[in-house]
Amino acid sequence: MNPINISIGQNVAMALDAVWAHRFRSLLTILGIVIGITTVVTVASLLTGLRQGIVVFFDQMGPDNVFIFKTSGNPQNDGPNPKERRRRPIKPEYAETIKRVLGASVQDTAVQIFIPTIMDGKQLIARVPGAETEQVSLIGQSPNIEDLSPKDYEDGRFFTNEENNRAEHVAVIGFDTAKSLYPDGKAVGKTFMLDGTEYTVVGVHAKAKGGFFGQNGEDSQITIPFDTAKSRYPQIDRYMVIAKARPGERKEAYDEVEALLRRLRHDPKNDPDDFTLSTPDQIIAQFDSITGLIGIVAIAISGLGLLVGGIGVMNIMLVSVTERTREIGVRKALGARKFDIIGQFLAEAMTLTGVGGVLGIVFAILVTLLVGLLVPSLPSVVPSWALITGFTVSCAIGLFFGTWPAVKASQLDPVEALRYE
Repeated sequence: MNPINISIGQNVAMALDAVWAHRFRSLLTILGIVIGITTVVTVASLLTGLRQGIVVFFDQMGPDNVFIFKTSGNPQNDGPNPKERRRRPIKPEYAETIKRVLGASVQDTAVQIFIPTIMDGKQLIARVPGAETEQVSLIGQSPNIEDLSPKDYEDGRFFTNEENNRAEHVAVIGFDTAKSLYPDGKAVGKTFMLDGTEYTVVGVHAKAKGGFFGQNGEDSQITIPFDTAKSRYPQIDRYMVIAKARPGERKEAYDEVEALLRRLRHDPKNDPDDFTLSTPDQIIAQFDSITGLIGIVAIAISGLGLLVGGIGVMNIMLVSVTERTREIGVRKALGARKFDIIGQFLAEAMTLTGVGGVLGIVFAILVTLLVGLLVPSLPSVVPSWALITGFTVSCAIGLFFGTWPAVKASQLDPVEALRYE
């Protein structure tokens, strides 16, 4: 067997013995490292889970789609920006114009209208005999929306062009709404009341995938034909147009839609757009920028714990060098080289912080699982890169803060060390 491997194995074994012999002191020393690694891995796990949910959510909305709306906020409430709220609304006629003029890059267009959940001080409430729910949102969609953003169905179907043209009172309801109103699971063909109008259920969407914090608004959404929504709520102008780009043409479609809308809305040449265009990957990129800031804050907070832990390791290793001066002298007298002494104390420091990293990872996994149990709607995934990074960083701290004590130990004079009491 290679003598270097034997030396490394012996150093690790000695390090583990030293850590175990002073386990309470060792635990107090690495407490900062445990806290720091736990914080980083837990935050990384929660953010990774959130991102996966959002990616799935927007992938279902159609990766080739370009969304056109008045503001950059939630279409249900027109967004928080007062300047954007003063913009002119998007016109539903834009959908047909975009499809006709930009047919080379745009495959199809659809239009939606978002009905506020509170109007004239009254909350939208869906009712059936013996049950009701106010956890609903109402949206009108053109029938071809299914071609742009296909959905899975628990039961039934989407409404037809004929039903839309006749402005019939039919609806497709979300999974959660169906469970609230029809606990027996038999919703298709039945009716419910909403805002003084009776609607017949023609379809129930399957449980939606992805979403924000584990919640997907489509599960509580009630969808009615676009023309029905216009006839019922002529005063509402929260329109969104969706343009589906041809395969491989989304960038061209995005630029051409923007230029066409500026002409249609007579935007001055040097003025910014008075509308918002967005794509799924742009929204995901915005989320990444927000989570990136959260990650930086988490790293800064955990960095303090890691710094305190590292200083504690350096301190305890300096104490260990003093306590084991005679041992160092004996090893040197028996032929140990400086490299061997350095290796021994670096192995001990890295083992100490490595144990702290493992404990931090274990606690992070337990915290993540606990959060998942307490808040099932909050997705949490422990990424392998976070585990590897956490353990690597903890060992690197031992290497960095253990170097000075190790070098100091290697420089002890063996004769003086043997005389030390």
